[in-house]
Amino acid sequence: MTETTTRLHEPAVLVLEDGTRFEGRAYGARGRTLGEAVFATGMTGYQETLTDPSYAGQIVMMTAPHIGNTGMNDEDMESARIWVAGFVVRDPARVVSNFRAQRSLDDDLAASGVVGISGIDTRALTRHLRSAGSMRSGIFSGDAFSLSPGEQLDLVLNASQMSGRNLSGEVSTAEPYTLPATGERVGTVAVLDLGVKTSTLGFLAERGFDVQVVPQSITADEVLALKPDALFFSNGPGDPAASDRHVEILRGALRAGLPYFGICFGNQLLGRALGFGTYKLPFGHRGINQPVVDKATGRVEITAHNHGFAVDAPIDRVSESSEGFGRVEVSHVDLNDDVVEGLNCLDIPAFSVQYHPESAAGPHDANYLFDRFAEMVRQHQRGGSSSEAYRDPAGDAASKENQA
Repeated sequence: MTETTTRLHEPAVLVLEDGTRFEGRAYGARGRTLGEAVFATGMTGYQETLTDPSYAGQIVMMTAPHIGNTGMNDEDMESARIWVAGFVVRDPARVVSNFRAQRSLDDDLAASGVVGISGIDTRALTRHLRSAGSMRSGIFSGDAFSLSPGEQLDLVLNASQMSGRNLSGEVSTAEPYTLPATGERVGTVAVLDLGVKTSTLGFLAERGFDVQVVPQSITADEVLALKPDALFFSNGPGDPAASDRHVEILRGALRAGLPYFGICFGNQLLGRALGFGTYKLPFGHRGINQPVVDKATGRVEITAHNHGFAVDAPIDRVSESSEGFGRVEVSHVDLNDDVVEGLNCLDIPAFSVQYHPESAAGPHDANYLFDRFAEMVRQHQRGGSSSEAYRDPAGDAASKENQA
């Protein structure tokens, strides 16, 4: 056997905290890694998934069987690095076949120190996680493969649970930075980086915002001292119940009258700021093919998701914020399981969605929400109401154009 052939056949094992084991072949870096085992249902966009900071602390399994054929490139990076704790695929591509590819997926995983496994029955693993729920896990290859099953399981059981973890400090920028508006200027938006993606910042700039990205360690007073025209909370990893300080920052901004838009983690933090609770989903929503209904229009959008937690709010009526922010409605609901996928404040200029309207890999059904945000800020500057801005007909027209 050549060295390359030997490398392709090095053994590896995925160990779940309930003792279930899947033996396969080493992929990417060799060694051991620990994290929460989750599955992502997108058939494309694996590079965007790998470089999404929201996946920090997770071992991600792709349900699509053939991964890696389009390689990796610098243009599609959603951040400066790969964030997943580990990567699981069934059939990795042996040949990169795309004119945009600059290197292979395997090479990028190895260079980034991301331990992976291939050649396992990913359908069986998906069905197991759907039944038992996401759980702690570990991938062991190289010297770590020689550990006894008991030693490997002990390492998994001693790893941290995702519930209760605050990971914002691990993924946020250390220093603030600014991106200038590229569209007709609306104003300045302060973006709290909880794991923000590159495409999000680009879409905000295109809508006319000077984008001031600030670290998650910023205080409420420091946010207000920037005198932004609006506030945006990004996506990010971890348990929203462990982010009390960010909730207080948001409450201070809302009381100061700042227009607000949040996505993913930012939706969960808005829910908490308004007085709702959050809870952990059994196996979460991850992938670029999730159906969501806009309750105001009845329109169904196919959206990109990556969340293991959700807001606990009534979907059948308008609620009153227990924190004094007025009336709140659930604006979007997941059609698979009725999970809250969006919040709209009727008495203050604030709304959020649980999914990813910036999805660079697609679909782009929800990209119009950035237009709604810009229009909400314009109306606020003119003294208009938040609910009018959220249901702005121009936003609906933009949505139809995107879907066309």
